[in-house]
Order: sequence, then C-alpha cells, then structure tokens
Amino acid sequence: MKPDTWAYAEGFVAEDDVLTKARARAAEVGASPIGQGGGAALRFLTSVLRARTVVEIGTGCGVSGIWMLRGMRPDGTLTSVDVEAEHQRLARESFLDAGIASQRTRLITGRALDVLPRLTDGAYDLVFCDGDKNEYAEYYEEALRLLRPGGVVAIDNTLWHDRVADPAQRDPVTVTIRELGKRILDDERVVPVLLAAGDGLLCATKRP
Repeated sequence: MKPDTWAYAEGFVAEDDVLTKARARAAEVGASPIGQGGGAALRFLTSVLRARTVVEIGTGCGVSGIWMLRGMRPDGTLTSVDVEAEHQRLARESFLDAGIASQRTRLITGRALDVLPRLTDGAYDLVFCDGDKNEYAEYYEEALRLLRPGGVVAIDNTLWHDRVADPAQRDPVTVTIRELGKRILDDERVVPVLLAAGDGLLCATKRP
C-alpha cells in the first residue's frame, strides 16, 4: 500500500477537537493512544455489536475510550483498567470534554491481570487490549472468558511498528505479538481478522 493511500484510509474518519485534546494530554505524559484509523474501527465494532458492556485494558488518556463510547449504546458502560492513576485522571477530563456522563465509565487503577479475574464471565460485548504487550497472551485468555458468545476481542499494536511481519525481528515484544497472532489464527474458539489500521488491530469474535 502506498503511503498516501494508507494516510487517506487512516484519516478517513476525522477526529474532532475533543479527541485532539485527549491526544495532547497523552503526549504530555508519554502515553501512546490508538491511532485514528484504529479508533474509528473500535467505534465501528461497538456500534455493530450494539455494545452495552466493554472492557478496556489500558485507559491511557481517554482516546480509545471516547471512540468506543461513541459507538456504544447510550446506556453502555466502559470498564477501563490502567496502572497509571494520572492517566486515568486525564481520561476523566477527556470524557468530561466529550460530554460523557460519569456513570458510563468505571475506571479501575491496578494491574490488568489482578483486576480482570474479578470481572464476570460472559458479561461483556467487547474487550479491547492495549496494555503491557508482554501480557497480551494472558489478556486474550481473560477476554475469551469475559466475552459473551458473539463478542469481540480487539488487540492493538499487533503489527508493532512493522516488526511483526519481518521474521528477522526477534526482540521479546515482537516475538510475543507474532506468536499470539499465530495462536489466535489457529484457535477454533474464535473467528479472527487482522486489520492494518494504525499499528495493527487484531480482532476475533467468540464463536457460540
């Protein structure tokens, strides 16, 4: 794909001032939110699913949360987990800017692998993973437990800066993401697709 074509697709759904400000907050604290194209894909997924309950691993400063909440049902609730309390404070500011009612978000500060086991089996429409890349395999298994049949797990950074597609790249994070992709591709519990949006968005729907 030519760079101009990729840029056109990535920016096809424009971001507004609210998302621009949320990205600025992220830049100030060194957080790396999902790209514009990936955010649009998340909004699309939550809309198609008519999602009422979503789990997000990696709150960041609210960029992905805003995208998802804008696609969810008006009564939908986002449960978002992050180890950085300051990032979540900034996310609350972003949600306020977006006019999102406070009762629609539940922000939990802590390690995802400590928090996720406390959430209810089969109760969620979508699980979005954008936390510690080294824990992606564990997130995936937790996501399958949390999702209802027909629910979707979406995993960000699954092209990992063009490294995953290059077999010569063998650093631990790249290998972890590459092996997870193979695992999901062979997993009969799901139907997978890898979207070349942003830094890669690997999605899989849980079979009935």
